[in-house]
Amino acid sequence: MQVILLERVAKLGQMGEVVNVKDGYARNYLLPQGKALRANDNNIKSFEVKKAQLEATNLETRKEAAAVGEKLDGQTFIVIRSASDAGALYGSVTPRDAADAATEAGFTLHRGQVVLDKPIKELGIHTVSVQLHPEVAVKMMLNVARSVEEAELQASGKSIAELAAEAEAEAEFEIAELFDEMGAAQDGEDLTR
Repeated sequence: MQVILLERVAKLGQMGEVVNVKDGYARNYLLPQGKALRANDNNIKSFEVKKAQLEATNLETRKEAAAVGEKLDGQTFIVIRSASDAGALYGSVTPRDAADAATEAGFTLHRGQVVLDKPIKELGIHTVSVQLHPEVAVKMMLNVARSVEEAELQASGKSIAELAAEAEAEAEFEIAELFDEMGAAQDGEDLTR
């Protein structure tokens, strides 16, 4: 099906281009979302009349998105989740979770704007893409941790694996000290007999 794009669509084309797309993509996504019109004579004439207005609206929304993008780019948001001792999450962090974390911090962000390259299924700091406008994309960071304290430790540069290794080494040292004390006490008892 041929459609006229009313805005820039990633991997498809720029505003005003007539492109061929699969019927289902046009009927189920482009047309209902208002991103395109069927390419017939009436719609082409209608588009030419509205083209200047659409371009002005697009320019204005792009400027607004760029202003928000400057503030949002590089920001880090904390997401608290339950996880195993090894750092594997019970579930995953979704685009909705990322959008909610940014919204709590004062940004207006919808889950459809958050683009996850792969599911976030482990603790740590993850980079997430945000598509504020078809022509404006920024990166933000999600600090996924079990607690706020753990998030602060991760932000300082320590990973969960390092923290677990430190805790395990400390526990082993305490156990070794306890056995040394018990051995010394036993040696002392043997001498008195």
